Amino acid sequence: MELGYINGKFVSLDENVLPIDERGHQFGDGVYEVIRFYNGKPFMLMEHLERLVKSANAIRLPITDTLDDFRKLILTAAEKSQLSECNVYLQITRGIATRNHLFPDVPVSITMTVREAKPLVRELREKGAAVITHPDERWVNCYIKSLNLLPNILAKQAAHDAGCFEAILVRDGIVTEGSSSNVFIVKDGTVITPPLSKRILAGITRMAVIEIIRESGVPYAEKDFSETELLNADEVFITSTTAEILPVVSINGSKIGGGLPGEITKRLYQKFQERISKL
Repeated sequence: MELGYINGKFVSLDENVLPIDERGHQFGDGVYEVIRFYNGKPFMLMEHLERLVKSANAIRLPITDTLDDFRKLILTAAEKSQLSECNVYLQITRGIATRNHLFPDVPVSITMTVREAKPLVRELREKGAAVITHPDERWVNCYIKSLNLLPNILAKQAAHDAGCFEAILVRDGIVTEGSSSNVFIVKDGTVITPPLSKRILAGITRMAVIEIIRESGVPYAEKDFSETELLNADEVFITSTTAEILPVVSINGSKIGGGLPGEITKRLYQKFQERISKL
């Protein structure tokens, strides 16, 4: 069953539990992670938790729980749900206090949901996705996985309104990432993705894909590329916890690589699935 959690208590998802003065609600003052479970086992759980702590430290969020505390909590929640295929969203905010911009002296607030993981429709996976490009209007510290996602939401909605799956963000002519994904291109047999910086999130699936690329001996580079280079790529794919590795076959209505998923993208996805099967 799908379930929720708030500050030590498991609850049903339709139960009213959020205090009006919760700083996540008032300010977006917090961080989060989403962990995918396959066949009852989490994928790269500790990597997610390490990034959670990094994000918390970046916004001076005083977490006292250890990585092992969070690991046990997440595993308990997944087991309690009895969902073998699920997504666990863990969110930590600066706590519950009367609205004031200054940091309150209160405990952090921890909430979580466990929901059934719904795989992408088969046709999208096999035929590839259409996307648009969109101005990157986010703040400068995008490496922090914070709750402040309004620019991402607006970009994602713009993609949806255009009949597309995702919006690939562009800042000063340079591709950064998707509204909820990392971006890779393939050109002349080399896989290229933007290097880690404050402008992009260090995606966990991105990390896994880079490991697979290196293990496979595929030529690879981390470097910036322009919107023009994106549009002229031989292959494009995006990565995220929920989309895994998804080929992109159209950008702004123009075909990529003849409009079909590329061979390198398909090979990397197969290797990714093999890695999941070994959990």
